Amino acid sequence: MMKHIRKIGATALLLVAVLSHPGITTAHGTASGEDDPCMRRVGERVVHFNAYQPQYELKHQYCTDIPQEGETFLVVDLVDPALRNEPVGMRIVRGNGNNETEGEIVADIRPSTHPDGVLRGEVRLDEGMYRVILATEKQNLMRRPQYLLRVHMTDYQQLVRTVAVPLLGVLLAAWLGYKLIRSTWLRKWWAVLRS
Repeated sequence: MMKHIRKIGATALLLVAVLSHPGITTAHGTASGEDDPCMRRVGERVVHFNAYQPQYELKHQYCTDIPQEGETFLVVDLVDPALRNEPVGMRIVRGNGNNETEGEIVADIRPSTHPDGVLRGEVRLDEGMYRVILATEKQNLMRRPQYLLRVHMTDYQQLVRTVAVPLLGVLLAAWLGYKLIRSTWLRKWWAVLRS
């Protein structure tokens, strides 16, 4: 019986540990291919987007949630070699509307070829929502890859995940502890120890 209790306790501790650190399994660095939120596929073409703010964090890269306002380096890796020979441009629009005319254009990098496979831009981003729109001269305008950026904004969905999941783990551990304390086996064991 004691072996059974140890297994339950070890499982509960493992569950609490995993639930209290969900970021370990969802970090951007482990994502690859289809699971990568920074990768966009348009037809046969593939691009990968990253944003950097070296004045705050030297090595961190962001895709959709940028934690601070300020100068931001936007980097698009043209994964598909065919894109390196086509003129590719990038437009950053403040706002999250579906129509480009609905927002203020913050930066517009005109289409040009990128033999090294990297489209770069630097822009100052204030708090708010932005769209990064990529376009080529040959590409259908309705099928352009876009990235929605949240700059210096609280992501309430992520906040709920980081608070609720560990809280559920603690509640589960408390429930298991309560069940163990109320068990007749523990009462009998305690009575034997006291006598």
